Amino acid sequence: MKLKKLMTLFAATTLFATSSYAAVNLRFGYEAPRSDTQHAAAQKFDQLLKEKTNGEIKLRLFPDSTLGNAQTMISAVRGGTIDIEMSGSPNFTGLEPKLNVIDIPFIFKDRQHVYRVLDGEVGQELLKDLEKQGLKGLAFWDVGFRSFTNSKHPVNTPEDIKNLKVRTNQNPMYIQAFTLLGANPVPMPLSELYTALETRAVDAQEHPIGIVWSSKLYEVQKYLSLTNHGYTPLIVVMNKAKFDGLSPELQTAILEAAKEAGAYQRQLNEQNEQDLLDKMRQQGVEVIETVDVAPFKAIIEEQVRKSFIDKNGDELINKIDALAE
Repeated sequence: MKLKKLMTLFAATTLFATSSYAAVNLRFGYEAPRSDTQHAAAQKFDQLLKEKTNGEIKLRLFPDSTLGNAQTMISAVRGGTIDIEMSGSPNFTGLEPKLNVIDIPFIFKDRQHVYRVLDGEVGQELLKDLEKQGLKGLAFWDVGFRSFTNSKHPVNTPEDIKNLKVRTNQNPMYIQAFTLLGANPVPMPLSELYTALETRAVDAQEHPIGIVWSSKLYEVQKYLSLTNHGYTPLIVVMNKAKFDGLSPELQTAILEAAKEAGAYQRQLNEQNEQDLLDKMRQQGVEVIETVDVAPFKAIIEEQVRKSFIDKNGDELINKIDALAE
């Protein structure tokens, strides 16, 4: 009888211990396809989390806009039906307009300038602003410097962009910039872009090289100009209530793993860029590598900066400019 009671007690204790340490499965959605470095970074994030938490936290990955476009997923994370989401910073500016500072054309000198800004005080301040919207900013990952593609003709000067229908994101910085250049900006989700280019509903688009390749936009675009007119980071966000409900140790593990996976993805993008350009050339894309950006800056820079400053002041711009060297 005593043995039976001991066995029952042991079974109950084992069950309690097992349930206490059951894995936390977090749903992680993003628009990028499996062929993109964003997916590779998400897999790295999952691997790092398993290592840092002894398997207590696991990610369920949903690439290819499986859970919806960026705006849909951001709303779902705020509402708690998705745990983690990543998308380009322009998708968050409707919630926190100060994030528009990242999207001011030509504000970044090079990648090292970008990293000093995003990994430092300015970047952390911008992530913290998202907490008011129910989002915990985990880290900045990488979309990259944006280039310009179109199906009409090579783009070397601002004149070459005039009258083109250009898909861009919904960010007012980019809409204003392409309007100033004489183009017709058409905001739309990435998931709709290939078809829009294929059917000539739009003539052109602007994305970093990695997205042009992974989304196969090169199949429906003839010309690629390396304008590097702006830089876009990914922002990885988590439902704040979910994050706050975890132990401090698990919170630290998530933040560390997110940052490390982002550094891994940045390195991948830097290493892959020239190879992707060569592959697109082999597919018949004409690549214009050397573009004089001075005429573009002359048209865009002052007015777009002024638009930001009028609404948000000049403090953030001044901090970013100070980190250029």
